[in-house]
Amino acid sequence: MTEQEKTPSDWRKSRLGRLLTIKHGYAFKSECFAASGPFVLLTPGNFYEDGGFRSKGDQEKYYTGDVPSEYILKRGDLLIAMTEQAPGLLGSSILVPEDNLYLHNQRLGLVNDLDESEIDRLFLYYLFNYRGVRAQIHTTASGTKVRHTAPSRIYEVEVLLPLLPEQRKIAEILSTWDRAIALTERCIEAARQRKKGLMQRLLTGRVRFPEFGRDEWQEVQLGKVFTERKEQGHEDLPLLSVTADEGIIHRDELDRRDTSSADKSKYLRVHKGDIVYNTMRMWQGRSGVSSLEGIVSPAYTVCKPKPSVDSDFVGYLFQLPSVVYLFRRYSQGLVSDTWNLKFKHFAGIRVRIPKIEEQRCIAAVLQACDREIELLIQKRDALQRQKKGLMQQLLRGRVRVKV
Repeated sequence: MTEQEKTPSDWRKSRLGRLLTIKHGYAFKSECFAASGPFVLLTPGNFYEDGGFRSKGDQEKYYTGDVPSEYILKRGDLLIAMTEQAPGLLGSSILVPEDNLYLHNQRLGLVNDLDESEIDRLFLYYLFNYRGVRAQIHTTASGTKVRHTAPSRIYEVEVLLPLLPEQRKIAEILSTWDRAIALTERCIEAARQRKKGLMQRLLTGRVRFPEFGRDEWQEVQLGKVFTERKEQGHEDLPLLSVTADEGIIHRDELDRRDTSSADKSKYLRVHKGDIVYNTMRMWQGRSGVSSLEGIVSPAYTVCKPKPSVDSDFVGYLFQLPSVVYLFRRYSQGLVSDTWNLKFKHFAGIRVRIPKIEEQRCIAAVLQACDREIELLIQKRDALQRQKKGLMQQLLRGRVRVKV
């Protein structure tokens, strides 16, 4: 190992232009895009920022038009994101899976003419997702609002190459972590689907706890179980925000510009256990149960629960599609951009709820589901951090592998 570069002396530098060519994708006709069809049109949305294939599920874009045969991809084809349509996406790579017929779309580069006597394809996939290579791609990219690169720029990227057997061993080790990450992702999705099914059954009374089987559910107006909280003048409390994925959190935890008013004297106080919803977005179900004390913008509505309802139960109830439909139906306004659900209209909505004891039992089951999902997410994130650390060590030769 040389002292200057801290890389093994038997590794060599090479420019990617010596090892491969990159082919641009095809501009498929937008009038042939469809919700289903014989071909799936790959887009940058199919790329994870750290590399790897992302299935878009119901959001996949299909193609029904004529397709030049040279733009139909094969399993194992290596593609590179040539534009940065999301932060960190530029240079990300994927290996095409075999579950569909995928098309080589524009803004994606296909690795061609790979010299496999010099570099292993799977090793190259990991190199493209290694931060040292990504930094070179980003540095030479052009564009202001959306950064993009070109084959000629990627050809100038320098990489470090061990001998082929060591390349294959490194790729084998990293692919083990990829398999663990993919398995954990599937477990997360399965846990989410299980929670969704439980919500549909428990929150509608289709499945009951035996001890409550004789108790009838009551139809109530939301105005009978909530009052509107309008406390103002608490500028000393922390600013909160209602998010789609994380619920109610401190505003400074969000990674985006703070657009709140400097004068917060009219902001509304939130107590623990309050339900807070976005007045202009409640038709999309944008609400949450607060576990925090703080204040929110007057663009939100704060609902104080009465003793007959459990906040956590109602928080889950407000996520049910049938209840979100009611929020949409009761919202006022001519077009969706102006729809709003003020408390007086919210108060008129009728829902069916059990007694408070059964509400708490239902909420406890769904909270257990949330904890399971959160633990799986933590496991996936830990595996991803481990993989990044391994890539940094293995792809620089700081840790050697036995071949």
